[in-house]
Parts: sequence; C-alpha cells; structure tokens
Amino acid sequence: MIIKPLISIITVNYNNTNVTADLLKSIVWLDYPNVEVIVVDNGSSENPTERLKKILPSANIILAEKNLGFAGGNNLGIKAAKGDYLFFVNNDTELSPQIIEGLLEVFEDYPDAGVVSPKFHYYYAPGTIEFAGYREVNVFTGRNSMIGCRTKDEGQYDAIARTNYAHGGGMMISRKVIEDVGPMPEIYFLYYEEFDWCEQIKKKGYGIYYQYKSLIYHKESMSVGKKSVLKTFYLNRNRILFMRRNVKGISFLGFAFYYSFFTLPKNTLEFLFKKELDHLKAFWKGLFWNLSNYNLKKVDVCAE
Repeated sequence: MIIKPLISIITVNYNNTNVTADLLKSIVWLDYPNVEVIVVDNGSSENPTERLKKILPSANIILAEKNLGFAGGNNLGIKAAKGDYLFFVNNDTELSPQIIEGLLEVFEDYPDAGVVSPKFHYYYAPGTIEFAGYREVNVFTGRNSMIGCRTKDEGQYDAIARTNYAHGGGMMISRKVIEDVGPMPEIYFLYYEEFDWCEQIKKKGYGIYYQYKSLIYHKESMSVGKKSVLKTFYLNRNRILFMRRNVKGISFLGFAFYYSFFTLPKNTLEFLFKKELDHLKAFWKGLFWNLSNYNLKKVDVCAE
C-alpha cells in the first residue's frame, strides 16, 4: 500500500466566516485522502470555531490574539502544520476536487520544484482565467501582471510551466523548501509577501511552477475589498519595499526615477481630482514609511 504524503491546507480568516465556511465545504469534497486543515483566525470580532467545526470537525482552528497580516497568519499555520507539503489558500477561494493530485504531480516530475500554483478561474465569471502564471516584475514600475488574466479558458495555457511567481491565493510548497528558506517575510503584512518569498526561494535554486491540471476558483478581494484605504497604503508601501529588497544598482535607480517623476505625481493628481483624500493620505503614508525605515537591516523582517 502506497502512503500518500500528508498535505497541510492552511488558510487565514479575518471577519469573513461565511466565506471561509464555503472554502471548507469545498475541502470536504476533495478526492485526495490525506489532508489536515488549519484555519488561522486573525483576531476576528467573532470566534468562528463553532461554525467552522460544524462543517469540518477535524479542522484545527487557531485563534490569533490580533491581526497578524497575511504572512503572519500563514506563518502561525506553518508552526502547527505537520504535512510534507503545505498548501496555502486564500479563504475567498474554493477548491476543485482533483486539485491536490495535480500539484503533487509537479513535485514528482520536476525535482527542482519548490512552489506550485494551480490555474485560477474567477468564481463569479465561470470559465474565465485569472491566473496562468506571472510575468516578471517590471524594474521601472515595480508592477507585474498575470498571464491569461480575464481571458476565456480555451486550453491555451494548458501546459505545466515555470513561472516568475506563485499566486498567493493558492500555492503549494514542500516542507524542505520552508526549512531551507524560512517562513513568509512578515514585514509586508499584506501584499507582495509571496513575491518576496518566491524571490528568496529562487535564490536557493528552486523553481516556481504553474500547473494547469489543478483548478481553484477565486472570489477576489473579499477580506480587504476591491478598493480600500488599507489596500492603497500597503500596495504602495510594499511595492517600494519589494524593490528595495530585491532590485539593486542601476535597476533600482531606474525604479526610483520612474516612481518620483511619474507614479508619485500621477497618483497624487488622480486622488486629488477624485477628491479621495483618504486614499491620497494612505498613498503618501506608504512612501513616508519607506523613507523613515531607510535602513532595512534595522527593520525586523518577521514583524510588522
């Protein structure tokens, strides 16, 4: 009898018990038999344990005393995980029944595989791709884009491929990689942490892969909202932070020039024109955070 490796499915809940409950319902229908489920509640206003346990009694519900952010919540899950592979999924996703087998196939067939992400479809737009891999972060803008995003899935991305980054909403990582590289960098709190983690993983010689055979459905931005002041702050703060940590020399100077003379005035004028002064304040707050924390060696990378 072949013993299948234990998979630890880790998700973070923050004031979204209904959404997390739907994820657990999809986990119940997984074909793969050997999984443990860890839900980290990031200091929600209400304890979700009783509700979630009714759906999946075996789930390990961990209650954080405060909101630890995306990376901090997942790192708490890592400490409790016993699996050979850890599958990090956003709570605003639902899993297809065969998702685990496809992801494991990549680890079996590609010895250098460190992280594997499935194909993403939009939950509310059936048959529409969100993610079929990531393009490289542009050294000038600090932005990147998802391959296949908002296109009809006609099988045009049905090939296992190396990709620049995993999708933070669904990524399976082997335990040996985490032991080698370390946990998610908590300095980001929200956004860009998976990109930075992937950069550290690639530096260790591991590959990041996309698996088309595995499918996940994403409800997109349920916890933060599609447009929020929190999102404006962390996206701007962490875009700069990511570039500071991962882009050096003349490439970083190119980013600094583009940011100073295009991104900064463009976003400032746009927020002013729309009279979104709270977003303007959040945007500039993200910049000032980086200016006040100019020496990254003195900043704790495992704490917000």
